Amino acid sequence: MRKWLSIALVLSLMLAIAACSGSKKEPAASGGSPASSEPPASSAGADASLSASPAADEPGWKSDTSPITFDWYLNFAWFPNKWGVDPTSQYVTKKTGVNINFIVPAGNENEKLNAMIAANDLPDFITLGWWEEGVKKMVEGGLVESLTDLAKEYDPYFFKVADPAKLSWYAEPDGKTYMYPNSSSSPKDYEKYGSKFLSNQTFEVRKDMYEALGKPDMRTPEGFLNALRMAKEKFPQVNGQPLIPIGFHEFGDVGNYSFIDMSQDSSYLSSFLALPREKDGKLYDRLTDPEFVRWLKVFRQANQEGLISKDVFVDKRAQMEEKIAQGRYFAMLYQRTDFAAQQNVLYANDPNSVYIAVDGPANANLDPPTLTGPAISGWTVTLISKKVKDKERAIKFLSYLISEEGQKDLYLGEKGVSYDTIDGKDQFLPEVLKLRDTDRSAFDKKYGSSLTFWMQQDTNMILQWQPPSVEPFKQLEDWTLGKTKSYSEFDLINPPANSKEGIALTKIANEWGKALPKLLLAKSDADFDQIMADFIAKRDKLGYADVQAFRQKKYEENIKKLAEFMK
Repeated sequence: MRKWLSIALVLSLMLAIAACSGSKKEPAASGGSPASSEPPASSAGADASLSASPAADEPGWKSDTSPITFDWYLNFAWFPNKWGVDPTSQYVTKKTGVNINFIVPAGNENEKLNAMIAANDLPDFITLGWWEEGVKKMVEGGLVESLTDLAKEYDPYFFKVADPAKLSWYAEPDGKTYMYPNSSSSPKDYEKYGSKFLSNQTFEVRKDMYEALGKPDMRTPEGFLNALRMAKEKFPQVNGQPLIPIGFHEFGDVGNYSFIDMSQDSSYLSSFLALPREKDGKLYDRLTDPEFVRWLKVFRQANQEGLISKDVFVDKRAQMEEKIAQGRYFAMLYQRTDFAAQQNVLYANDPNSVYIAVDGPANANLDPPTLTGPAISGWTVTLISKKVKDKERAIKFLSYLISEEGQKDLYLGEKGVSYDTIDGKDQFLPEVLKLRDTDRSAFDKKYGSSLTFWMQQDTNMILQWQPPSVEPFKQLEDWTLGKTKSYSEFDLINPPANSKEGIALTKIANEWGKALPKLLLAKSDADFDQIMADFIAKRDKLGYADVQAFRQKKYEENIKKLAEFMK
């Protein structure tokens, strides 16, 4: 017995020595410890906790708040803000130790991203639209980490704060999820928040001009064209510059959101015409719908009459924003959130010169529009590169961002600086809210809260802190209430770019990008019909039937997946 006890004692000592020598001590937090950080433990307790598995119930980021800088690529050339110049981002860095160096393309986004992918030179984090081909390239090329694998190894708390439906929605065939969305709403979110959901799709007119014209009904082709004619005649110039009777989103290689953009199969016009996206369980071709064609011809007629400026075919977002701020458009088929800053400028100059939402183009029955509402795919997705400098810190920071704590920090900012508890509710300080609602650009730099950094925004979670909307935004938002619909089942149905169907879709999309301006610039309806017929023939020859067969299969899979989320 003494012999075995001696052997056991020796083995115990050896194991203890090995454990001590092999344990990794977490660096201490830099600077003062924030109120939400874990208190320092005794050395014995620290060693014991470090040898255990990460805790699923505790935020993993608190275990290490030493300084680290992550490079974060945003595939949006228009993003203007820097991390660390405002109190909110400074507060997050002080709290978590994480600093961010944003990388934004100076020119064409896809060229920049494709160059980084080709060189296998991706930064730590990457954020881009879920529909963009770069997502598939990075995942299929093995260039990004599986978020679910990183969470299992380093931060199981991720699974506590991440939405299982969203992880499942973006799961690859291997069962792993490589990206997490922002602005995402699952079927259960619709049950909970659906009555509050807004759409960005609006048809806007300049308030003072529209009222001066007698608030014309623009739902019919005749009323629409007549309103544009009256606007051009009554207001030929705006501050010495020619009036632009109607504006759209920018034209690109694969179309235009206002009409049809084939990268997302997004179509504002189709939404206003309440066109279905499926019939009897089969995907429906909205592009050849008689109502859609009828209204394209209305815009062709508008161009023939000089009611469409040549600028709209070449202007990019920066030029459009400048012209919106000048109030040069009479009407726009445009995303309301894309001109929020310009709307503020107009409101400050003259509240009657702002843009308001009205009933725009409608089908022959004058049915109300079916606007695109939040979907489970969200707006953008964020991925972690395999070249990330610290996998553990990266997944833990992502968990923080999507948690309620992270959402509150980035939405409200630091307590006492941009918000406080007022009348028992955490809300923006009055002067902070006033600046946000009057000068968004200045607000972003001075405070940096309220979705200045939107990369992982949870638009449902932040409803608890959101103040009531005010003018000049309230009318635009309220107009969309009750008109929104989820189209989640139509997301993620496009084939991979390197597949036979994907190559065909890319060619078809590029052909549409060429055909759309030609249709609008056609000299007659007969010319229009010929251009459309030529495009349809090219589309069929390029393999449209195969593309639709692929999409149909994915659509049916999505229907089943969404039904599972409701169980």
